[in-house]
Amino acid sequence: MDGWTPIGMANWRVVDGAVQADSGMGGFLVSKESYGDFELRADIWVTPDANSGIFIRCTEPKNPGAKTCYEVNIFDQRKDPTYGTGSIVYFTEVNPMPKAGGKWNTFEITAKGRHITVMLNGQKTADLHNGMFEEGPFTLQYGSGVIKFRKVAVKPL
Repeated sequence: MDGWTPIGMANWRVVDGAVQADSGMGGFLVSKESYGDFELRADIWVTPDANSGIFIRCTEPKNPGAKTCYEVNIFDQRKDPTYGTGSIVYFTEVNPMPKAGGKWNTFEITAKGRHITVMLNGQKTADLHNGMFEEGPFTLQYGSGVIKFRKVAVKPL
């Protein structure tokens, strides 16, 4: 937990080698470092009802959201699945939407210049060319359900 700044009311803690949250009024773990071009890899486990995400290149780290960062969504039960699990909210739709609930999954996110790709369990779910957000920290989100992150690693490019 040393490399993170908690924001919000989530009950982040380390359980069995994973960073976990399962209650609170939502919250984020914000990386202390800022990144422009990078490769990020993270294993995630969520309950089917979870609402979470990985936000990248956040321009307002004290107020992360889909309007101030690229949000790689983790939300299997989103009412409109267009921007569900594997999408980049407001930028790239996902169809068909993969389901992440109840198992360990691996996200690989690459951001190089204006090009961002998202891979979930080896399948490309998003491919974006956009220059709205160029650099910033990344954040792990807790919205609802149970969320666990492990093996979170980032490599600057």
